[in-house]
Amino acid sequence: MVIKSVNLETVCGITSKLPENTLPEVAFAGKSNVGKSSLINAIMNRKSYAKTSSQPGKTQTINFYNINNVFYCVDLPGYGYAKTTLETRAKWGKMIERYLSTSKQLQRVFLLIDIRHAPSENDRLMYEWIVSEGYEPVIIATKLDKIKRSQIQKQVKILREGLGMSKEGILVPFSAETKQGLENIWEIIDNAVLKTE
Repeated sequence: MVIKSVNLETVCGITSKLPENTLPEVAFAGKSNVGKSSLINAIMNRKSYAKTSSQPGKTQTINFYNINNVFYCVDLPGYGYAKTTLETRAKWGKMIERYLSTSKQLQRVFLLIDIRHAPSENDRLMYEWIVSEGYEPVIIATKLDKIKRSQIQKQVKILREGLGMSKEGILVPFSAETKQGLENIWEIIDNAVLKTE
């Protein structure tokens, strides 16, 4: 898909009503600082449309980016950021849960996990949560450029086993630096959003 237009159309805070969109949606979840904004910018072919930050916990809203008037790229708040209060974290959790359980247009959920580490407790919970809502999450193993090529298979195995993924489960190693994996991600998005047309 050639990106012709990108528009941050809706920003939902904790108390906002979620939009009733008519276009298909693909959502991106991941813990704070996992590289979600960098991936979304790569998908949208924009340098810094989604705000990247060295400070984790910056995305505190659900952001709906309208791409080409064909689909929405939905950026969910980062979870598991230690410096936010438990109360705030619980509210973000509720917000994500509300979106996952009520969106009528959601076609695919991408869950981002740092390829360098085994899945955290929060990652596992998020994975199980997405599955319990009836979605088979696509795992994006971020920060691929931070490990040696020889380590990739080992780390992928650690992620798959740590999450208890099925053999059919899709996992895409991705680097925001080199854009490796981006083509695969686009293929999955195309299949998800174009099948609804």
